[in-house]
Amino acid sequence: MEVRILDARIHEWGLPDYQTAGSAAIDLFACIDAPLDIAPQAPAVLISAGIALSFDDFSFAGLVLPRSGQGHKRGLVLGNSTGLIDPDYTGEILVSTWNRNPAGSAPITVRPGERIAQMIFVPVLRPAFAVVDSFSRTTTRAAGGFGSTGA
Repeated sequence: MEVRILDARIHEWGLPDYQTAGSAAIDLFACIDAPLDIAPQAPAVLISAGIALSFDDFSFAGLVLPRSGQGHKRGLVLGNSTGLIDPDYTGEILVSTWNRNPAGSAPITVRPGERIAQMIFVPVLRPAFAVVDSFSRTTTRAAGGFGSTGA
C-alpha cells in the first residue's frame, strides 16, 4: 500500500503504525495546527489524519474506528460511528470526531499529533446478485430480527 504524507509533522510523530505486535489497527493522528475544543453534542468536526492511501487492490478496504480509550474515558467518538475508506478513494483521510458527552459538560480538547482514531483493513467481498422469486435454501430464521431470538 502506498502512503502519501500530506502533513510533514507525520514524519516527527511517526508514520501510522501498529502500536503492539498484536494490534489489529493503525492509529491516526490529529493533524491540526492548534488545540481544538469540541463542544459536547455539537456537530461533528472533520480532522485531517495527514495522509492519503492508495490501496492498489480492490479486495480490501479501511475502516476508521474510535480509539477505545478516547471514547470510554473522554467521550470522543466518531460522528459517523464507523468511517469507510473505499479502496478506490485516494484523497485525504479525514476523521469525523464528535463529543458524545451531555450538553453542559466541558469541551474535549484535541491536540496536534494526538492519536484520535484507528484504521483496520478488512477484506471486501463483492457477490454477484441473482434475482429470484424464492430462495433455493431456506432456514428457520426467515423474518423477524431485532431480538427475535430472545434477550
